[in-house]
Amino acid sequence: MSFRSPRARRRQMRADPAHATVRRTSSRRLQVLVASAAAGLGVALLGASVAGAFDPSVEAQNYNKGQERQTIYDTPQYQTLLTQISQQNEAAAAAVQAADPERNFQGHLCARGDNGCAGDVRLYDWQSKGYGIVQPVLFTARSGATISGHVWATRSGPATRPVIVITNGSVQADEQLYWYAAQALAKAGYVVLTSDPQGQGQSDEQGEAPDQNEGSPAQTDGRPFFDGTEDAINFMLSNPSHPYEPVPSCSSGTSHAPKQDRRVKARLDAPYNPFWQLVDPSRLGIAGHSYGAAGVSYIGQWDPRVKAIVAWDNLAAPNPNQTTGASGGGPSEQPCPAHPANRSVAPVTKPALAMSADYFIPPQPNTSDPDPLGKSTESLAYSKLGVDTGELIIRGGTHYDFSWIPNQGFPASLRGADMIAWYTTAWFDKYVKGDPTADQRLLTNRWRVDGQEAAIDQPNHDGNMFSFYYRSRLDIHLASGGTFDCESMRPGCPGLTSADGYQGDYSYIALDTLPDGTSTSPGARALTSTSGVYSAPAQACLSTAHRVVPLRYKHARIVQARVFVDGRPVKTAHGRALRRVTVPPLSPGSHRVRVVARASDGRRFSTVRTYYGCTKTHPRAIGRRRRHR
Repeated sequence: MSFRSPRARRRQMRADPAHATVRRTSSRRLQVLVASAAAGLGVALLGASVAGAFDPSVEAQNYNKGQERQTIYDTPQYQTLLTQISQQNEAAAAAVQAADPERNFQGHLCARGDNGCAGDVRLYDWQSKGYGIVQPVLFTARSGATISGHVWATRSGPATRPVIVITNGSVQADEQLYWYAAQALAKAGYVVLTSDPQGQGQSDEQGEAPDQNEGSPAQTDGRPFFDGTEDAINFMLSNPSHPYEPVPSCSSGTSHAPKQDRRVKARLDAPYNPFWQLVDPSRLGIAGHSYGAAGVSYIGQWDPRVKAIVAWDNLAAPNPNQTTGASGGGPSEQPCPAHPANRSVAPVTKPALAMSADYFIPPQPNTSDPDPLGKSTESLAYSKLGVDTGELIIRGGTHYDFSWIPNQGFPASLRGADMIAWYTTAWFDKYVKGDPTADQRLLTNRWRVDGQEAAIDQPNHDGNMFSFYYRSRLDIHLASGGTFDCESMRPGCPGLTSADGYQGDYSYIALDTLPDGTSTSPGARALTSTSGVYSAPAQACLSTAHRVVPLRYKHARIVQARVFVDGRPVKTAHGRALRRVTVPPLSPGSHRVRVVARASDGRRFSTVRTYYGCTKTHPRAIGRRRRHR
C-alpha cells in the first residue's frame, strides 16, 4: 500500500459511502484502520444481500409500520381522555377569544386544540400533577401578531440552565404536538419554549397595520418559521432588565413595540420570559419540524447566539432564499425589504443533527428502492465543511413521527417519538450544555436492538429502528479526542456502545410524567414505558463479555438468530454465516434468555440461558442447555 498523508486518507475514507470507522489518536491508528476495513467489508456484504430486485412484500411490511402509534391512542382509556381534553381545549379557546377580542385565531385548523390537534393527552396538567412547571405566555411578533406559547422547566435542577426554542411545522402543527419533546428537554435540565407560529393554532393570523399581511398566510409567506424563530429567541432571552420588545417589521420597518407595551400594561402579554431567572443566555439551542426545520436550519447558522440545531425532517441549507423549504417541499421565506441583511446566506459553523423517516407527506409506499443517500444531502455538506452533523432515519416512520397527532389519518411508528426525544436531548446535551457524557448517548446501540420495536414489528420482530432503505449517519468530534464517523448506523460501526448510561427501555412518557425532583441523570434510574414510571435504581453493568452467545452448530450455516428475553423478542440478527449473537443490556435481576437460530437449510437450534442483569458482581450465565429441533 502506497503511503498517503493522514489528511489524504481521511478524504478517501469520507468519499467511500460504505465507510464506517472511529478515528483516534496516532497510538491506535493502525488498529482503527484494520477495524475500519473489516467494518467496510461487513457493510459491503450487507449491501450485496439487499441489493436484489425490489420486494413489494418487504415494502408492504415496512409501510404498515405507520399503523403502530395508533395502538396507543385507539384504546378505550385513551379515547376517553382524548374526548375530555378536547372538550376542555374547546371551552378554553372560546374563553380566550371572549376575554381578548382583538385576537384573531379562530379560523385556524387547530384553534380549538381538539382531537388531532390535542397532542399526546397524557401530558396535560403537567404542573398540577407535579411533573414540572409551565407558564402560558403571549408576546407580540415583529409583524404585530400576537404569539401564543408555553415555557417549560422543572422546579428542581441547576440554578441556571440552557434554553431550547422549538419551531413547529406548518398547517396542522400546533404547539401541543411537540409537548412530548419539550417536556423531555425540560426534564433534562433545559428551559424550553413551544409556541404557535403566526397563522397557526392560537397565534394571530394577521399582524397590525401597516404590516397586517406580513407572515400571512404562513404556509406561502414562510416568515413565521424563520423570523418567528428569531422572535421566539428574543422573548426567551428577555428579563426585567431587558424586557421583550419586538424588532421592527420586515415589510415596512414599523415597530410594533407600542402594541406589546399596551398589552403588557393590560396584563395580557408577558413582559419577559417568566422563567428568566433560570436562563443561561450563553447556551441556546433550536429545534424545528418540517417548515420549522427549514427555519432553524437558517436561523441557527445566522444568529450568533445559537450553539446547536436539531432539524426534524429535515435539515436544509442555511439559505432563506431557497425555493424548496424543508424536506424538499415548501416555499422560500418572503423578502425583508426593510432589513435586507436579514436575508443574507449564513456560513455553516454550528453543529446540526438531522432526523428523518422513510416516508414523507402524504406517506406513499415505495415502488422501487430509493436513493440511500437521498435524505442526507445537507448532512453530507456539513461533513465536507468539517462541522459535526448526523442524519438519523426512522425505519417505517413518516413525517408525522415528529408531531404527536392522535388520529389514524396521520400514520406514525410506535417508537419514533421516543427515538426523536432521545437523540434531540443527547445532541443538545453535547453541543449546548457541554456535557462530555453525551457522547455515550449519541453512540448508543439501543435503537439498533430496541425491545419494544422488536415486540411490535411484524412479522420479523426486528428491533433495529434505523431505515434499511436510507443510510443513517453520524459524524462528530468526541469529547475524549478524535472523531466518530459512521456512515451506516443500521449495521453498526466500531465505537457504538451498549453502555449509554441508561438501563432498560427509554420512554418519553415515562420521563415526562416523573414527579419533579426525581433524578433523571443518565444511569440514575432505569426507564420503562410499560408501566409509565421508573423502575428500581439500576447499577452500571460491569461487562457484557459473557452475554455473547456462540452460534456454532455442526454442519450448519446460521443465517438468522432471534433473541428472546423472558419470552419477549428483543433482537433479530441476519447474516450469511452468523457465528455469535450479543444479548442486549439487561435490567437488574434474573432473566431467561432464549436464542433461536435458523440454518440455511431450514433447521432450527435453540439455546436457553439465565443471566443476571447489571448486578454488583460480574454478570454470569447459568443453566446452559442446547436443543436441536
